Amino acid sequence: MNLLARAWDEAAEGYEAYFVPRFAPWVAAAVEAVPPLPDGPVLVPCCGTFPEAAPLLSRLGRREVVGIDLSPGMVRLARARVAGLAGVRVEVGDAAEPAGWADRCAGVVSVFGLQQLPAPDEAIATWVRALAPGGWLSVAFWPEVSEEDGPFALMRRVLDAMGGARSDRAWEGRLVEAIAGAGGEVVRDEFPAFAMEHRGAAECFTAYADSGPLRASALAKGPEFIERVKADFLAAAPEGPWRHTPRARLLVARRAR
Repeated sequence: MNLLARAWDEAAEGYEAYFVPRFAPWVAAAVEAVPPLPDGPVLVPCCGTFPEAAPLLSRLGRREVVGIDLSPGMVRLARARVAGLAGVRVEVGDAAEPAGWADRCAGVVSVFGLQQLPAPDEAIATWVRALAPGGWLSVAFWPEVSEEDGPFALMRRVLDAMGGARSDRAWEGRLVEAIAGAGGEVVRDEFPAFAMEHRGAAECFTAYADSGPLRASALAKGPEFIERVKADFLAAAPEGPWRHTPRARLLVARRAR
């Protein structure tokens, strides 16, 4: 099992409890951006615990909806969530290259998985090619700068100050081109922002490190690294409840050919 899959396995239950409720407005925005679809299945790559499933069925009616995620732990929770939903299933697999889906899907919907993939621009092109002509793509992801102030911004500054190597985010500027190259046409490129609240900085950090995007770094670099990050983060964080309004990026595209 690779490091990313192991990290999300360990984070799965905490992610479901802490982040899924806080990320719900972006899930709703991505689902609501999907127009009426032609017949065919809907693919949800990077489905995590699959909070998109029920909203998709509510919006689109009964149809085949398939979630794919690299983490068996996430898939276990996703299967529990969708038990009893007719036509819905979840698979462990590589969401960046879902096998056997080319030209089949009426829709592809993904929320907060794209930025974790090794080559996001290549992945989104693959997702467009999974669409049948006339199908729709709706993808929400965290851009490099989701806020100027707040815990996400502070975490970025702390990690930068510690000399952590940032991942190459040049792919963000290539997404529209990648979609077009795969036969898609972007019709919406927006930055929905919603309020999120934490009871305090310590709670926020623990969720981030144990159940969020810092989990892989915790596994790779060990507890001493995490304790250093925690000390610097808490020293700079405000006291008391912490409310912030991060923005995601939402791309909606139609496959024209």
